[in-house]
Amino acid sequence: MRLPTYFISHGGGPWPYMDDLRARMQVLEASLVDIPRQLPQAPKALLMISAHWEETAFRVMTNPQPPMVYDYGGFPPHTYEVSYPAPGSPALAEQVIGMLRAAGLPTQADARRGFDHGTFAPLAVMYPDAQMPVVQVSLKTGLDPEEHLALGRVLAPLRDEGVLIIGSGLSYHNLRYFGPQAKEPSSLFDQWLQKILLESSVEERVQHLINWSKAPAARLAHPREDHLLPLMVAVGAAEAEAGTCVYHEENIFGGVVASSFRFGAIA
Repeated sequence: MRLPTYFISHGGGPWPYMDDLRARMQVLEASLVDIPRQLPQAPKALLMISAHWEETAFRVMTNPQPPMVYDYGGFPPHTYEVSYPAPGSPALAEQVIGMLRAAGLPTQADARRGFDHGTFAPLAVMYPDAQMPVVQVSLKTGLDPEEHLALGRVLAPLRDEGVLIIGSGLSYHNLRYFGPQAKEPSSLFDQWLQKILLESSVEERVQHLINWSKAPAARLAHPREDHLLPLMVAVGAAEAEAGTCVYHEENIFGGVVASSFRFGAIA
């Protein structure tokens, strides 16, 4: 049974491991908890494309026991000791590598890479028992929307094999423009996302995403598009299928409007 794909707003830093921060993210947490319940069957593995891993080629995590990558700063000491001990899946990783190379996409295996917080923070909520095998695939430097849509298209057949594809980023990501001043640009950009992801035709949706920087408040919402590019992968892997908003919040991080989306049917 074909699984949908997701683009999730993954929240701030190691928030599931901080009681005060987690209390402020209850709406986001509820949306992440609900994702496994939405699926027509339990996945056999998760394929994560995180905004926090970027390489000159599409790198694929091959480690059977991925370590942790604490890619944040200024958080309490205990957040640099947390562990999300989910297994990797070398078999899935090799399959992905083969698919990408067959499609002519620049690809490398990476036996050292571990889980960054774009992966372990949302998964700590979605799959807290950490039993589900997880493989990460990097973004590619240059952050070309068309290259990442192409990555999604290549990965799409995995949906029929029980692999859940998740792009993990944020629908708004401007660390210098948070709080109340972020409300207007994040709202404008979110309105654009809602329209093109939920209402546009397949062709229009792709063209809008390729030209995303022309959207209202685009460069205020994403001065650098690393947190938006996982969306391209999720859409590419479900290109002809409808989008659904599965999370929307008007005042996260003190003023940010943020959303998450599912692509494809759930039954």
